[in-house]
Amino acid sequence: MHQHITIKDQQLFIEGCNALTLAKTYKTPLYVLSETTIREKFREIRTQFLERHPNTIAAYASKAFLTTAFVKLVAQEGFYMDVVSGGELFTALNAQFPMERVIFHGNNKSKEELEMAVVNKVGRIVVDNTTELEILASIAEQHQTQMNILFRITPGVSSSTHDYIATGKKDSKFGISLDDFVIMPAIEDAIKAPFLNFLGFHFHVGSQIFDHNSHVMATQIALDLIKRVKTTYNYDITELNTGGGFGIKYTDTCTPQTIGYFTDAIVDTIDQYCEANHLVRPRICIEPGRFIVGEAGTTLYTIGAVKEIKDLKTYVAVDGGMTDNIRPALYQAKYSALLANRPLEETAGEVTLCGKCCESGDLLVEHLPLPKAVAGDVVAVFSTGAYNYSMASHYNKHVIPAVVLVSGEKAYEIVERETYADLIKHDVVPPHLK
Repeated sequence: MHQHITIKDQQLFIEGCNALTLAKTYKTPLYVLSETTIREKFREIRTQFLERHPNTIAAYASKAFLTTAFVKLVAQEGFYMDVVSGGELFTALNAQFPMERVIFHGNNKSKEELEMAVVNKVGRIVVDNTTELEILASIAEQHQTQMNILFRITPGVSSSTHDYIATGKKDSKFGISLDDFVIMPAIEDAIKAPFLNFLGFHFHVGSQIFDHNSHVMATQIALDLIKRVKTTYNYDITELNTGGGFGIKYTDTCTPQTIGYFTDAIVDTIDQYCEANHLVRPRICIEPGRFIVGEAGTTLYTIGAVKEIKDLKTYVAVDGGMTDNIRPALYQAKYSALLANRPLEETAGEVTLCGKCCESGDLLVEHLPLPKAVAGDVVAVFSTGAYNYSMASHYNKHVIPAVVLVSGEKAYEIVERETYADLIKHDVVPPHLK
């Protein structure tokens, strides 16, 4: 279990809050976040990266989890934030996040999104392709606004992770190819564009990674490109964004590393290369998301039906499922869980924790050791802070759960639970059907 999870009086506590009380107060399914754990992750990044290495930036990857309250927390911690859509940018704007600390990503930004970024003077736009470069250059000139940009490059390295979250391969949908006839003319255009300030490059090798080798390999490839830019155009690259993807603990089989394990290797590689090749050492940026919020999250469910199939398996159904956690169905993600109301009771066997959606693949945790489960029990699934709420859906017309932030013995609702009325509030009936 994680440090913020404890057992008192035979019941589960998240920080100082009784999980059963939270479930009763806010109903289930319920997303619960530990503020203490989140702030500890920010502190780890600050001490092991920002304070240890000069000229560095850390940005929270908001796609992992984003609400107005969370934007306020990121701003309070003094971090940058990356966004990948107009909706994420709007959330940051609505929370009055400093726009100079926003990094705008995305492989298919619309003209409207780019204009939104230019008008609001976001700190950096990571250009993903040459079409975007042309559109952005035109918008920036139209508004007479100087915009900082980086190119997302495809380093062509493989990472030890699921294919769906490996983003650094040559055939990835993300980034500009490193083929000479593609990347070099684009760099020249960026350097010459009157309203674009070309800072450097960005890459992202994938997610849920435990070994720094792919980060180091991609960094070396980016450095070779930086050297070529200096040689070809006599232009100094001043920023290198090495992305995120640092793995966290979902089950006991995971072996997460400290942030310093990754960043020390990245920074050492950059420092040594720049010194040996007489290059300006660029500002180094990282973009952790899951690393900050993933382990802080717990999802609480109430058990309903229990189906025992003799000599095969036992299904334990909960009142949520793939609509509040798509990751197991999407790429076979693994989780750990236990009963919040009987956490110390002896295991009766392995069960399949399943959801209530009309899909056979709606399985949250397979081979889960549990005591004899009955309807009304509350089950807690751990490490659900990242890519659960942010990827939630209305499939089968299920409502999106509430989100609660716990801090010590206090609980704060930061997202209200939806109602059935919320599900149809945007429906429009044409006149001939009324």
